Amino acid sequence: MKKFNIRKVLDGLTAASSSSSSSATAQPGSGRDSDVIQETLQSEHFQLCKTVRHGFPYQPSSMAFDPVQKILAVGTQTGALRLFGCAGVECYCQHESGAAVIQLQFLINEGALVSALADDSIHMWNLRQKIPAILHSLKFSRERITYCHLPFQSKWLYIGTERGNIHIVNVESFTLSGYVIMWNKAIELSTKTHPGPVVHISDNPMDEGKLLIGYECGVVVLWDLKCKKADCRYNYDEAIHSVAWHHEGKQFVCSHSDGTLTTWNIRIPAKSAQIITPHGKQPKDGKKPEPCKPILKVEYKTTRVGDPFMVLSGGLSYDTVGRRACLTVMHGKSTTVLEMDYPIVDFLTLCETPYPNDFQEPYAVVVLLEKDLVLIDLGQIGYPIFENPYPLTIHESPVTCCEYFVDCPSELIPALYSVGSRQKRQSYSKKEWPISGGNWGQGTQSYPEIIITGHADGSIKFWDASALMLQVLYKLKTAKVFERARSKEEKANTEIVEEDPFAIQTLSWCPESRMLCVAGVSAHVIVYRFSKQEVTTEVLLEVRMQCEFNGGDSPDPGGEQTPTLPTQGASSSPQESEPPTQPSTGSNSSDGPRDNIPCLQVRSSPLKQSPGYQVELVIQLVWVSGEPPQPITSLAINSSYGLVVFGNTNGLAVADYLQKTLLLHMGTSELYSPSDPYQRQPRSPRKVRQPSGDIPTGTSCMSRLSNLYFESVKKLRSSHTSKSCCSCFKLFFFLFLILCSVVLTPPVPDARDNTFTRSRSSSVTSIERESREAISSFHFCESYPRKSDSVVSPCLLVGTTQGTVMMVALSMPPGGDQRLQQPVGSMVTLKGGILTMALLDAAGALLPPSYEPWYDPNASDEEKEKSRRRRPASPPSSQDGPDPQFAVLCSEKQAKVVAMPSQTRIYKHSITETSFVLRADVVQMGGANCIACFCANGHIMTLSLPSLRPLLDVNYLPLTDMRIARTFCFSHLGQALYLTSPTEIQRLTYSQETCDNRQEMLSELFTPVETPEAPNRGFFKGLFGGGAQSLDREDLFGETGAGKASRSLAQHIPGQGGMEGMKGAASGVVGDLARARIALDERGQKLGELEDRTAAMMSSADSFSKHAHDMMLKYKDKKWYQL
Repeated sequence: MKKFNIRKVLDGLTAASSSSSSSATAQPGSGRDSDVIQETLQSEHFQLCKTVRHGFPYQPSSMAFDPVQKILAVGTQTGALRLFGCAGVECYCQHESGAAVIQLQFLINEGALVSALADDSIHMWNLRQKIPAILHSLKFSRERITYCHLPFQSKWLYIGTERGNIHIVNVESFTLSGYVIMWNKAIELSTKTHPGPVVHISDNPMDEGKLLIGYECGVVVLWDLKCKKADCRYNYDEAIHSVAWHHEGKQFVCSHSDGTLTTWNIRIPAKSAQIITPHGKQPKDGKKPEPCKPILKVEYKTTRVGDPFMVLSGGLSYDTVGRRACLTVMHGKSTTVLEMDYPIVDFLTLCETPYPNDFQEPYAVVVLLEKDLVLIDLGQIGYPIFENPYPLTIHESPVTCCEYFVDCPSELIPALYSVGSRQKRQSYSKKEWPISGGNWGQGTQSYPEIIITGHADGSIKFWDASALMLQVLYKLKTAKVFERARSKEEKANTEIVEEDPFAIQTLSWCPESRMLCVAGVSAHVIVYRFSKQEVTTEVLLEVRMQCEFNGGDSPDPGGEQTPTLPTQGASSSPQESEPPTQPSTGSNSSDGPRDNIPCLQVRSSPLKQSPGYQVELVIQLVWVSGEPPQPITSLAINSSYGLVVFGNTNGLAVADYLQKTLLLHMGTSELYSPSDPYQRQPRSPRKVRQPSGDIPTGTSCMSRLSNLYFESVKKLRSSHTSKSCCSCFKLFFFLFLILCSVVLTPPVPDARDNTFTRSRSSSVTSIERESREAISSFHFCESYPRKSDSVVSPCLLVGTTQGTVMMVALSMPPGGDQRLQQPVGSMVTLKGGILTMALLDAAGALLPPSYEPWYDPNASDEEKEKSRRRRPASPPSSQDGPDPQFAVLCSEKQAKVVAMPSQTRIYKHSITETSFVLRADVVQMGGANCIACFCANGHIMTLSLPSLRPLLDVNYLPLTDMRIARTFCFSHLGQALYLTSPTEIQRLTYSQETCDNRQEMLSELFTPVETPEAPNRGFFKGLFGGGAQSLDREDLFGETGAGKASRSLAQHIPGQGGMEGMKGAASGVVGDLARARIALDERGQKLGELEDRTAAMMSSADSFSKHAHDMMLKYKDKKWYQL
């Protein structure tokens, strides 16, 4: 354990443990030898690995189900595999090639899965380990794979190709058989055209020696495997999409491209037994029905009692333009059409038995949609759906921001669940979720975890992420606060964006006080309180703010924010007596410029607020002289002070949500005191109301990334489209340059730690390099605003996109009095925009912002007084010795540790020179603190505190999508997450301890389950041969009977599944003990079975000996003719 003295000259000690870019400088007389901080975090405490992926599989393409293990597998167009079992059992796998998964086949109850990809390769996955891996692969080189079929309890896989041939693969060794069904032998010799690709393969349920082959052209062939010839051929004029057997093996049904279903008797190939068009209009004159859309898939399932089920997708009439995708269930004389929200990718009928030659007894249909997974209950009237236990609704509306909270208060999740359970629909099926396989992981993590996602429709979702699970707790709809625009004219006059005006841009949440503050793309801020009681609000409280641009040459700041009067219903305050600078009612006419009007209209009618989060205050920035308000770039809330603060490119504003007043509204330049050496010069007299086409190079990288959703994804209003469309195009191109790690912020020369004598470069303040300094981050704290202070007081740290950190002192008078604030000036500067700030005490412990414990605002006054007790303030510490606190500051380029109140820089570390940091957080791990950073070049790094030693640097994920930059976030205890696709959340850990315990935390997919007994053939079927006919496929397809296959047809690639499974299983003492116990149980069970069999054999031998002796005595004295 290394010790770092932060108050003396460190000589070469720090250089030996820090990188070459780190530097530490001590000030004369800045410390004592006895003041030592021990850093416990070392490099060996960090390791990066993925833990689990949540959400709906992005771009699904195929699906399979194991009816015995009750496991569902979904393949995607990007080569991913997602496996689902009971609640909490999820698994993610990825094919290295990234090719689309065209088909999946389970080895039922064997713990294995076969996947066929679009790159003509098939893979065998081992599911008997917690992290599935590939055991074998086979890559075809001369033929394209179109269809696969694996019979139940068979090791021979049929593979159909685009050329119409069928090859057979041994799934145990993944070797090709010499037995091949060629297309020219399967079809009639008189046929002159190629039948097309193989679209279906299945064996007769009652005769394994008969294989049904469907070709795209409409030809179906019943192939005799033993005789190696075609028994029957069935021809239809329309192309075939799917085929389904009746369980007795005497009939099959085909679905066609004209919306028809044809039923065939296997003994009558000349003509179909029945032709129906489920959704076609039947003409009265008996003519052929009008063609419909193709029926893409049909399944035919029988029941012991009642009529069979026929389930199909597609087949709707062409006159149903704009109708959503439908699933049709035909049961007896009834036909039910179930509309889906998204197009259907695939569906499967879940049955009670895995045997195809028995009554199927279907009980549910699982429907895979493009953006959802639906299970339909076939056993109840009306076919209700099952309640989905998986978190598949992350993408219900596109995710625009994300926050991750670890080790939350224990009562928080039950409170959110109690109010969220009332939001669930009640029309679900009463049965349990049928996909119930696997076992939930028995991890050691017990701390509560919550994920909050903001969405484009203005909704906010709270998720329970504890123990590697993800379940929705509560959904908040912020759009309810505003009126909906009823006409296009009304919409065009106010809203900044045409689509999603309620989208969430950023949020701030205090878990202890349960206060929530959100900022939207329409420059609005909403403060919410949590209450367990329902209330009805007559008029919502609203505060409007104006943002004016100063066009004259004056020393006034370029961006000034002044308050207008709150709307009716706001409580009185001293500031409300001041006259507003603009009239309270603005011009909303298309003839004149829009002025003093908000982007959204707050509801005037009473609003019923259910238990949960309820609106406390609405703040809106308004249009000024035809200019829309700037988007909000940073946001923070503090329940102990009752304040909410937000900022943008114009400056910052501090509002008191208790008194409903605007306390402070300052332009960015006003934050600098007149004597501040970092003060910005007065702006050029050039007008700045219209955005320029070129982005200044001094603008922060992060500020552009945070506003990507607002500026480039959403369309600007038509009123200034012509002036800014070129700017949007250049912005997008400029962001592309950022992805290429182009350094845009000019280097700032370093200065001495305790002096502020230099001034800004003249190039920064020149007209050509002019840029707007935006507020990028806030941090409430109790610290020393000035160097001369000896007692801590409430403060607000403000970080800007130019790398400046300033402190605003907050005066907290007795209740009811007006609060006062005053800027103190800049404290320190860093390269790049400020991302995060925090405070450490003299022992190196993190000082979190103070908070007020939660109380129900709608409870009785007596209950309020009981629960409303502020957290005891930190005892004032007199300045006996200097530097009792340390400020941790991290920007897009650097990290610094500054001693307070002397404002002396203690440590500095250059994080990156060729890229920039996208997200940085000060987190707690292993009883210590560190800085976690994610860079645009894909590196994830951690730095120790306070010495800023590099502890971890892993090239994890290059920034390929702005969604990752917008949603990546770190949390305590070594946890992090990001949105890896529009529908999926990827969680990862950078903790070595969590990586070591990963095997115990993950769920098990395979559990030992006995295979159901085969159906009873019955006496007469067994006597007259009417039951299922078996086939010795080993003799038929093996090397002895079929010979060797061509080596050039496919290449066998051995996988690492077995070795990876052994390595994964070897980790963890708990896993070793469990495996030893299982092995011991299995050995004892086998010994017991062996003993039973031995006793049975001895008994049988004794019985046989006795009967033989009796027979010998009976016939000993008889002659041969007497027998």
